[in-house]
Amino acid sequence: MSEIHEQIQQALADGRPLYLYAYASHETEAGLCGMELKALFGGAVEYKTESLLLSSRKIDPDRSPFLSLRIDIAACGESAEAIAELADSRHRVKGGETFKVTYIKSGDPCSYAEQRELERLVGSRIQGKADMKNPDLTLGLTALHGAWLLGSICAPKRAWHAHIHKPQNYSTGLSAAVARALVNIAAPETEGIRLLDPCCGMGNVLIEALSMGIDARGRDINPLAVRGAKTNLKHYGYPETLVTLGDMNELEGHYDAAVLDMPYNLCSVLPVEEQRRMLASLRRLAPRAVIVTTEVDVRVRVEEAGYRIVEECQVRKGSFVRQAWLCEGVL
Repeated sequence: MSEIHEQIQQALADGRPLYLYAYASHETEAGLCGMELKALFGGAVEYKTESLLLSSRKIDPDRSPFLSLRIDIAACGESAEAIAELADSRHRVKGGETFKVTYIKSGDPCSYAEQRELERLVGSRIQGKADMKNPDLTLGLTALHGAWLLGSICAPKRAWHAHIHKPQNYSTGLSAAVARALVNIAAPETEGIRLLDPCCGMGNVLIEALSMGIDARGRDINPLAVRGAKTNLKHYGYPETLVTLGDMNELEGHYDAAVLDMPYNLCSVLPVEEQRRMLASLRRLAPRAVIVTTEVDVRVRVEEAGYRIVEECQVRKGSFVRQAWLCEGVL
C-alpha cells in the first residue's frame, strides 16, 4: 500500500473530506497557473502531479480557468477491482437518478480500450440505472500514485466564457482567462473582500471579480476606457456605477486587495515619478496587490512603495509579454 493510499484511507475513515482536482495549462501560462493554484490552495495541498492535485480544500472548479474538474473522493482502493468491490457496497444511486463512470486520465499508460473496460468494471457493480449520454450523476475513476479513487465529479459550467467576447475591448487587454486568474491570486478568499482595479481599462478584471461574487470597484483616468467599461458592465448585468472616472492617486478608502495593470504605451514609457505616485497610492489603498507591468525595472519602485514581491510569473499574449507580481505590504 502506497503512502498516498494510506493517507487517503485514513482521511476517509476519519470522515475528513478530500478532493482531487484535474488541471491543465498551455506552456505559455504554466507560471500563471502555478501562482493561481498556490493562492487558491495554499498549504492545503496533500499531493500534486503535473495534472492532478489532491487537497482538503473544497473549491468550485469554475473559479479557475485551469481547473477542469473536481472529484469528491468517496472510495479508495489498491486496484480497480478493489474499487469495484467498494462501489458494490457503498454506491447506490438515488431512486430515479441515472449515472455513469468516467475514467480520468492522469498520465498513466492505460489505452482507450482499457479505460472503457475499467469504467464497465466499476459501473457494473453500482446499484442504479446507467446512462452514458445524459446522466444525473457522473462518477470519476482514476489512479493516483498507487491509490485508486472513485467519487462524484463536479465539472465547471464555464459561464464566464461569455466574457471572452465583450462589446468593448483592447487588442492588448487582459484576456478573460488571465484576468480571472489574476483575481484569484489577489483574492483567493472571496467572502467579505473588497477589491480595487484602479486602472481598469475596459473592465476585464472587474467583470471577472464581480462574476465570482467579489465586491469590486474600478477606476480609470481615460474617459474612453471608462465608457467602454460601463458598456461592458451593463452588457453583463452589472451596475455601471461600479466604475468611475478619475486619477487613482485621488482615491480614498481601504480595499483588501487590488489588481493593477499598469498603463503602458507601445511607443513610450510611463515616467518614473508617475510610476512612484501610482504605486505609493496603491500601497495606501490595499495591503495586497497583483501588479502587472511590461517593464521589469518597475520592480524597484514596487519595493520603494512598501511592497514585497512574494510570487511572480510572465503573462504572454503572442509576442507581448507582461510581468505579474503578487505583492504584500511590508509593515
